[in-house]
Amino acid sequence: MENQNNVTEFVFMGLWGNKTIELVLFFLFLLCYLAVLMGNFCILLTITCSRLIQQPMYYFLCHLSLMDLCYTSTVVPRLIRDLAAARKNISYNNCMTQLFTAHLLAGVEIFILVSMAFDRYVAIVKPLHYLVIMNRHRCNMLIIKAWVVGFWHAIALLLMVLKLPFCGPNQIDHYICDVKPLLKLVCRDIHVVSILGIANSGMVVVVIFLVLVASYVVILYNLRTHTSAGRRKALSTCSSHITVVVLFFVPCIYTYVLPAGSENKDKEMSVFYTVIAPMLNPLVYTLRNVEMKIAMRKIWSKVAHWV
Repeated sequence: MENQNNVTEFVFMGLWGNKTIELVLFFLFLLCYLAVLMGNFCILLTITCSRLIQQPMYYFLCHLSLMDLCYTSTVVPRLIRDLAAARKNISYNNCMTQLFTAHLLAGVEIFILVSMAFDRYVAIVKPLHYLVIMNRHRCNMLIIKAWVVGFWHAIALLLMVLKLPFCGPNQIDHYICDVKPLLKLVCRDIHVVSILGIANSGMVVVVIFLVLVASYVVILYNLRTHTSAGRRKALSTCSSHITVVVLFFVPCIYTYVLPAGSENKDKEMSVFYTVIAPMLNPLVYTLRNVEMKIAMRKIWSKVAHWV
C-alpha cells in the first residue's frame, strides 16, 4: 500500500465551513485581489516608465511587485472561486502544480527581500563603494540567483511530495495545496518527511529572517555617523523594508517551523503572506517614499495628458 496512490483529486475544506461567512469572504478577497493587482501594477508602471529603474533599490522593488502579482495569482483566484463553489475540488496534477509554483515564487520573493536588505546595507555602511558594488550586472545576478534558489527549493519539496502515497481520505484542511496539509493525508509514517519539510522550509525561513534582522541592526547602528537628514531618509526606506519583512516572514515561520501533525492556525496565518502582505506592500513602499510619489505624479500626469 505504501507505494500506491489512489487519490486522483483533493477537496479543500476552505477557510470556514459557514456558507454565509464564506460569501462575505468571497467579496472581501475579491476586493483584496483587485487591490493587489492595481497596487503592484502601479509600482511596476511607475518604476519601469521612469528613471527609478536605474537605481538598484527600485530595480529590486520592481521584481518584488512582479513576484507579488504572480504569487497571489497562483492562490487567490482559486480561493475566490472555491468560496462561491459548492465543491472545492482540485485534481492531483493541478495540486502538485500549485504546490511547486507557489513555493517557487515565494522562494524567489524571499531572496529578493534579501537582495533589498543587501542593497540598503551597502548604501548605508559603504556609501562610497555603492555604485561599484551595486552595479547592474550584480543586480541581475542577484535576481538570477533568487530564481535558481527558489527553483531548487520548490523542486525539492515537489519531488518529496510526489514520492508519498495518498490512499484516502482526500480532504485538505486548507484553501491551497501546501506541503503540511498534504502530509496529513499520507498513508504512512511521516516523521522523517516532516523533519525534511521543516528543514527545507521552516529552518531556512528562520535563518534568513535572523540574517535580515541582523543586517538591519547593523544598518541602524551605522546611521549614528550620518547627518540628521541622511538618517531620516535611511530610516524611511529601512522602516518600509522591515515592515514588509515582518509581514511576510513571521507568518511563514509560524506556519513552517511546527511539524505537520501539530494543531495550529496554519491556514488563517497563511492569509498574511498570500493576500495581506502583497496587498500592503505597494502602500508601505509608496506612502513614505518621496521619490515614488514624485515619479507617480509624473507618470499619471502623462497618462492624463494622453487621454
